[in-house]
Amino acid sequence: MAAGDTALLATLFVVVGALYGSVGHAGASGYLAVMALVGMAPDSMRPVALSVNVAVAAIAFASYAAAGHFSWRFFVPFAVASVPAAFLGGSLALPADWLRAAIGASLAVAAARLAWTSLAGKRGTGPTREASVAVRLAVGGAIGFAAGVTGTGGGIFLSPLMLFCGWAEPKRTAATASLFILVNSIAGLGGLAVSGWSPTVDLVPLMIAASLGGLVGATLGSRRATPRMLNLLLAVVLTLAAAKLITGGVAAIAGGSSAVSENRVLPDRRVELHSLDERGKGRDSLGPVPRSDLTGERDLARRDSAARVHRLDRADAVAG
Repeated sequence: MAAGDTALLATLFVVVGALYGSVGHAGASGYLAVMALVGMAPDSMRPVALSVNVAVAAIAFASYAAAGHFSWRFFVPFAVASVPAAFLGGSLALPADWLRAAIGASLAVAAARLAWTSLAGKRGTGPTREASVAVRLAVGGAIGFAAGVTGTGGGIFLSPLMLFCGWAEPKRTAATASLFILVNSIAGLGGLAVSGWSPTVDLVPLMIAASLGGLVGATLGSRRATPRMLNLLLAVVLTLAAAKLITGGVAAIAGGSSAVSENRVLPDRRVELHSLDERGKGRDSLGPVPRSDLTGERDLARRDSAARVHRLDRADAVAG
């Protein structure tokens, strides 16, 4: 990552961390949005978002827990199912185009959530009724898997569900979501590490910047509400990033049939040439073979493969 890109992202991460920290979130969807807008590749976005999540979610959780809004009894069933599911989701190596579309969908959910909470006013401040342990286990598992796949901590899915169903009031929802994000982000990074990812030094300034923003936001948010207009503006940013990722991903997926066809033929050419080489080695062990014979066979295989590629291209053109 270029130094200029890192500086720009770090500046934006301070703002995103402050906004999300104020509502008990680490801000993965916001970080994914700004990374999408500056053109980062989807497979690079996911580990950055999860890494920054760990730092900011820890700060948010500490602030909300210190203010007395957290309950271990309420939280544990969510985490028991979500952690292994997030690890599994993080270990999956999705094609870049599918990953781009999945991340875009998660940003669209985050934008809807921010817009809904901003426009709903005082919703969620009435009487609450906790979900059963079985329901919390099921919800935790489903959201944990989605979190690992998309590179989020899952808070953007859990918080609106808790508020909409009346499982907790807003402050407890924020406290629960912050630790939920923390454990899922760690599990998601573990899954990525199993698949071969390792952290780089570029992460350090981004984590510091987001942590500073998260510290300010969580300190204020655990004691007062986030301004409605800021949430709406952030929802607009998320919507733009979501549209960019979804349209790009869907367009690439829809146009990928010809590439798949080529990949199906070209390996066959390599197998045929390798087979000819092996046959030549076997003949050499029985006695010398005229070089012209092997050369002629290779040329024939190449012409045959080229003809098959040409026929496939013509078929694709007709189908298109």
